[in-house]
Amino acid sequence: MSWNPALDPDCPTGDAVDAIDTLIVPRARDLGGFEVRRALPAPERQMVGPFIFFDQMGPAEFLSGQGIDVRPHPHIGLATVTYLFSGKIHHRDSLGTNQWIEEGAVNWMVAGNGITHSERIDEEVRQQPQLLSGIQTWVALPEDREDDPAAFIHAPKAELPALEGEGKQVRLILGTAWGESAPVPVASEMFYADAVLAPGASIPLPDGHEDRGAYVLDGEVEVSGQRFDAGRMMIFRPGDRVSLRAGPQGARLMLLGGETLNGPRYIWWNFVSSSKEKIEAAKEAWRQGDWRNGRFQLPPDDDSEFIPLPDLPGRIKG
Repeated sequence: MSWNPALDPDCPTGDAVDAIDTLIVPRARDLGGFEVRRALPAPERQMVGPFIFFDQMGPAEFLSGQGIDVRPHPHIGLATVTYLFSGKIHHRDSLGTNQWIEEGAVNWMVAGNGITHSERIDEEVRQQPQLLSGIQTWVALPEDREDDPAAFIHAPKAELPALEGEGKQVRLILGTAWGESAPVPVASEMFYADAVLAPGASIPLPDGHEDRGAYVLDGEVEVSGQRFDAGRMMIFRPGDRVSLRAGPQGARLMLLGGETLNGPRYIWWNFVSSSKEKIEAAKEAWRQGDWRNGRFQLPPDDDSEFIPLPDLPGRIKG
């Protein structure tokens, strides 16, 4: 690791700028002993830049023989990344990918016109107790990239830019920030970073991004004279120079944002699109279940079951 001076520009702190545009308190859901806190989409805000879905998973402790079992299910119109702080998840998809998601690595799955994948804790990993925690995000694709072919890219932790200095340890997961670029190619301008701050340390939000937000994982931070505890997402006004300062116990943050899209997106189940008609077509293709010749196939290493199309109340959300 090396010191990057771009991490410490002269940013106003304290009451010098009233930077908070939106504050989101995630909704907590208990999925059978596994808690998930969903910050995006929220009634206050659908997206931060292209980020349209943000779930904090766990931490959850699984005893021997236990784990998560998310059966094969479809996606369109988005890209996903599951970033783990602890534990392992086995990813399989309809492209034939068979990859363990591990702490600090990036597994970038582009759904495009359609992909099916499963997420499980299986095999020898279930034989030992496991602590699982992480963040799962969806990134909405630009309208002209929604129908791209599906793709999957794995980047080990060691390949991600790591910046350190003056009480900060930052790992750039996606996009560009502070003069660095992550190795995974993305469809639009964005940034996504994991930042650990020592007590009293400060970090500026990167300049050059239209939309920016921060999620407090641990500890607390001070922004513009206000303090925010863990489990809070702050979204900032475009153009303001903003710095976040850790509290007396330090803090861990996820920083995210980027270029806003050309309009809102519709969401139904695991489908995201600029078009209701595209979502209806994807629903019908999954309902038909033609795994050999249809739009969706099952993962070749996990094709004995799948999640049926749900009977969800209400309309497609936009």
